[in-house]
Amino acid sequence: MPLRCTAFRIPTVAMLCMSLYNALDMAAQKYTAEQIQVLEGLEPVRKRPGMYIGSTDVRGLHHLVWEIVDNAIDEAMAGHCDNVIVMLHDDGSVSVEDNGRGIPVDIHPATKRPALEVVLTTLHAGGKFGGDDSGYKVSGGLHGVGSSVVNALSKKMRAEVYRDGKIYMQEYARGKPVADMKTIGKATKHGTKITFYPDPDIFDTLEFSIESILTRLRQQAYLTRGITIALLDEREKRPEPDTLFPRLYRFHFEGGIASYVAHLNESKERIGHPIHFAKDTPDGFVEVALQYTQTFQEHVASFANNIHTMEGGHHLTGFKAAITRTINAYARAQSILKEKDENLTADDVREGLTAVISVRLKDPQFEGQTKSKLGNAEMKTAVETVVNEMLAQYFEEHPSEGRDIIAKCFLAARARLAARAARDSVIRKGALEGMTLPGKLADCSSKDPSECEIFLVEGDSAGGSAKQGRNREFQAILPLKGKILNVEQARLDKMLANNEIKSLIIALGVGVGEVKDLSKLRYDRIVIMTDADVDGAHIRTLLLTLFYRYFPELIERGRLYIAQPPLYKIARGKDVRYAFSDAQKFSTLKEWGVGEKDLEETEEVEEAVSNEEGFEALTKGHPTTPTGLRGAGKGKEGKEVKKAKVSIQRYKGLGEMNPEQLWETTMDPDRRSMLRVTMDEAEKVDLAFTTLMGAEVAPRRKFIQTHAKGVKNLDV
Repeated sequence: MPLRCTAFRIPTVAMLCMSLYNALDMAAQKYTAEQIQVLEGLEPVRKRPGMYIGSTDVRGLHHLVWEIVDNAIDEAMAGHCDNVIVMLHDDGSVSVEDNGRGIPVDIHPATKRPALEVVLTTLHAGGKFGGDDSGYKVSGGLHGVGSSVVNALSKKMRAEVYRDGKIYMQEYARGKPVADMKTIGKATKHGTKITFYPDPDIFDTLEFSIESILTRLRQQAYLTRGITIALLDEREKRPEPDTLFPRLYRFHFEGGIASYVAHLNESKERIGHPIHFAKDTPDGFVEVALQYTQTFQEHVASFANNIHTMEGGHHLTGFKAAITRTINAYARAQSILKEKDENLTADDVREGLTAVISVRLKDPQFEGQTKSKLGNAEMKTAVETVVNEMLAQYFEEHPSEGRDIIAKCFLAARARLAARAARDSVIRKGALEGMTLPGKLADCSSKDPSECEIFLVEGDSAGGSAKQGRNREFQAILPLKGKILNVEQARLDKMLANNEIKSLIIALGVGVGEVKDLSKLRYDRIVIMTDADVDGAHIRTLLLTLFYRYFPELIERGRLYIAQPPLYKIARGKDVRYAFSDAQKFSTLKEWGVGEKDLEETEEVEEAVSNEEGFEALTKGHPTTPTGLRGAGKGKEGKEVKKAKVSIQRYKGLGEMNPEQLWETTMDPDRRSMLRVTMDEAEKVDLAFTTLMGAEVAPRRKFIQTHAKGVKNLDV
């Protein structure tokens, strides 16, 4: 019987395969020239905006500003512009004006259209593609998406060019000219002004952040010595408080990137003054500024043609290799490093280092449209040669500062050895225990990291509720006792002596320091879940400091989250609502008929309204009973109408919530709300952690004094 079945099934499978092959063949035959789409002009940009600006969220929105500003900066680098002004208008538009040469307006020989129109409506059109006789010797916009893409992603754009004593103007709608270019008056200046309105059909948000724009403009002013960049905010309503931000800002730095390094280190204890040197090489211009601080982290920023290369590139690789070699050579020449001593490592010489590397080259090869990495291999040799020569010369001329820097590097080396011993101890302990996880960890049953998440919970009480309320299949709970060590002011060896941090590192499974391996991460999501009070905020900040300083890759990959537990439980009979803010609480009370006149009274007796005595105390002396609270009133026909009582419970800690409440409000994937931790602007993030968590008290005091007035409902 089995033989007969097998014999019968063979031709059946063959027939099915043949039928499938024929079907696929017929489908393949339909793949003809008719299926080939040709997108003309700027259509590809509107079809796939993410390919050109990275995303359509707030980052992509701001990328439009960067592209237009970069064009103005290119004019400055070419020596034709020294003034740029950016304006945020109340109608949602942005204007960027420079006093450069102005975009050409004469007829383009190939297209027979004005050059202005060609530049703003054609991809890869501009004056930055030629050789030495082109409009630009160096530029940051060569590999950028350019103003044409900004035009394509704007519902409206207006270009004004001031040159040859005339004002030329042309308007566009979603990348297409509305009318021909025309002259609208006489010009007493020269330059270009671009005004654009981001398209709401493309972007998720149209709200510009003045902080983000300020950071970028300040950075460009540092990198382009002698230029003045201004920002004028004309918006009536701004996302940031008016008390913290004026309407007009101006940036002008004669010190260039040396001033930039001083700015980055203003909240840190510094060693000596910023070291600055610059030199022309056959491959391009190299400029470097650096300074050591008494902190434990490095902050190195690299730029190519004023474009921030966030992922580095060959110029950054050359700098790191050169500074390690130069410091080791100087230490041996001064007999600080003996013949038997090992060289200082790259980590040793970069601890506490703040540096800015800026190169300018004729033909930059960026990786990706967003220019995050420089691919020109020749710049590694150029930067390495300049740093080796100029830094060695500086040490010879400033021996006292050279010895201070060497002493800092030696201290880092000793700490590295101590940290290695502490780290090995942690690993060895895990091995002796059979790689057992921390005893306080309530792990999940699933072994697939992609579906697992771990909650870092404040205290044993909240940990107990979380353990009972969780889904054991994919949710792990790690209670943390008290406040962990502030790692901003501690090296790795001291950090690993902290039991709570040690338990966290073992639970994550990725290791730390030199042996860190993110592929071994045991959880796809790491959720910080603390109380909604001052202590909870402090613990959350300490944990964020730990992840930013030692596991920044987890933040960059979007693995770190902050849970959002409710502040209030509002109940009326069987109707229970949770409010995550005061505004939400008031909205619920208003929906239930509690008038605004009674809200303050309700607030004052939140604990009392849940019982009869409390209700009587609330209504005593009032001519009317607050609507929505328990009490009697007269209906239309004069009958007694009883209303359900309203009780409001303020959660001051996660431990006050029972497991069911914690699950349905904070942990249930179908109903919870969580914040994902990101760090789009590394400079601002580093400054924030240094100011709030660093050893220097003065910057922290200044921060508190500046922002104290903006604090509302301080829970003390």
